[in-house]
Amino acid sequence: MPLKLKTVEADGKTFAEVKDGKPVYVDDTDNKEIAYDVPQNVAKILELNAENKKHRERADAAETKLKTFDGIEDPAAAIAAIQKLKDVDDGKLIQAGKVEEIRQAAQRAAEERVAAANKQNAIDLEKATKTAETLQEQLYSEKIGGGFARSKFIAENVAIPPDILQAQFGKNFKVEDGKIVAYYNDGQKVFSRAKPGSDPDFDEAVELLIDAYPNKEYILKGKGGGSGGRPGSGGGGRQGDKVITRQEFDALNPIDRSKKMGEGFKVVDAA
Repeated sequence: MPLKLKTVEADGKTFAEVKDGKPVYVDDTDNKEIAYDVPQNVAKILELNAENKKHRERADAAETKLKTFDGIEDPAAAIAAIQKLKDVDDGKLIQAGKVEEIRQAAQRAAEERVAAANKQNAIDLEKATKTAETLQEQLYSEKIGGGFARSKFIAENVAIPPDILQAQFGKNFKVEDGKIVAYYNDGQKVFSRAKPGSDPDFDEAVELLIDAYPNKEYILKGKGGGSGGRPGSGGGGRQGDKVITRQEFDALNPIDRSKKMGEGFKVVDAA
């Protein structure tokens, strides 16, 4: 759901429109206005973080416990061996010279009981791991996808929809210890220019990534507020430029839009 911050003009300045104390966004799909509840969103992120941590701890505990039961594979045989031991008349076996049989039966019972626990712990570990992975994906979608949708920098400076921008740069973001961290395509971490040595906030990270992108002039809005293109080139483009009208661009699916941007096409308003 591509969202764009709704703004109002006053005294020659641009302000975000607020409803009931919440910034208002517009869904590009149906132009429906949505008052975005930031505190509720933050609370949801914290809840996902806590739940993700809980399942990871459970998975780690199950894996640690699982390692103590290596070598036992048949739970049914373990139960049968334990029952057999209960029915053994130790005195008669010893009298008959069957001490070794007692020892072997005890060993099999112990091994098979461990195997039963081993198998169950493996099942629990797999479930916990899948749950943790699902929560991690939900957390990534909420933090990264929400960051693109709510970004003031994107709303004010980028000529393409947030979902198309995310398709190009979403892979450059990771969630580490509950925080959003950005990396350049060469794997180098993105550091703040405003606060050298520190991690940038989401808006600054997006700005730095776009600045390092070879075709950034096709992503950023023109100085005159046009629909992209090189600064000062005007809405219609120059002879020899690769151009596509806004109507044609909006009719493409997200993948084809991303391809057009990667090929250097400039989105212009129809004459």
